[in-house]
Amino acid sequence: MRLIVSGGTGFIGRALVGDALKRGDEVFVLTRNPSQVSLPAKAEVRAWDGSTVGPWAEIIDANSAIVNLAGEGIADGNWTTERKRRIRESRVDAGLAISQAIAQAAAKPRVLVQASAVGYYGPRGPELVTEEQPPGRDFLANVCVDWEKSSQGAESQGVRRVIVRTGVVLSRDGGALPRMLLPFRFFAGGPLGSGRQGFPWIHLADEVGAILFLIDNPNASGAFNLAAPELPTNLEFSRALGRAMRRPAILPTPALALRLIFGEMATVLLDGQRATPARLEGLGYRFRFRQSEAALRAIL
Repeated sequence: MRLIVSGGTGFIGRALVGDALKRGDEVFVLTRNPSQVSLPAKAEVRAWDGSTVGPWAEIIDANSAIVNLAGEGIADGNWTTERKRRIRESRVDAGLAISQAIAQAAAKPRVLVQASAVGYYGPRGPELVTEEQPPGRDFLANVCVDWEKSSQGAESQGVRRVIVRTGVVLSRDGGALPRMLLPFRFFAGGPLGSGRQGFPWIHLADEVGAILFLIDNPNASGAFNLAAPELPTNLEFSRALGRAMRRPAILPTPALALRLIFGEMATVLLDGQRATPARLEGLGYRFRFRQSEAALRAIL
């Protein structure tokens, strides 16, 4: 299979590229800076500005799968008006351009995987959240709605489209976990805010494994929650992290302090969802890591 990945130089993208190459896929990575990218030797790089079709569209064929992971990092800085604009536009522009590239391609790809996030649902409290739940109304939810819609045009071209609503991806090499470890290393770890909010997590191996599984499964279409079957609260996850590090997890970080430090972006830490992967498991995906403590011990 020919795998075309936008956002392939990011945290999830790099892992996806590596696993796809290991199983024998032909992999193309779309990036703004081809000369500055360090990827496995077998991965081919194509220049792309992230907002227009570009000559890379010529590599689309009937045996290809496109994975759209492009978008500016949510937690890379405080949400100023300008950063919120870039967060939204970087995602929407990429999705629209990929949809247009598919429309112009002589042969349509086998499948398009469109990235999204469990933030689609907004703050949900203790309830279980399935893919049928409506979107929330906060900034992240609105971004996710627009993000998902951006590539919807591919479906009118007869292309199977999968939307992956991802939780917090755990890995030692990137994402949120390295920053979460710091207070625990100094015996100052604990829950964030009340600790009662859901903490939808997924190990990087399962994030990549689920994406490849959904690419390969012709019955997979529509939205899928990519989060582990265990549905802990932030407090429960913090305790599991403390046990994995052999550190206490008793010092909560007050919600007010987080809001003073991060502003509106504190919602990423203080609000959560108990997003169940029922659709993914219903198709037969088997998680390598179902419990947070086992996942954390394997990572650490």
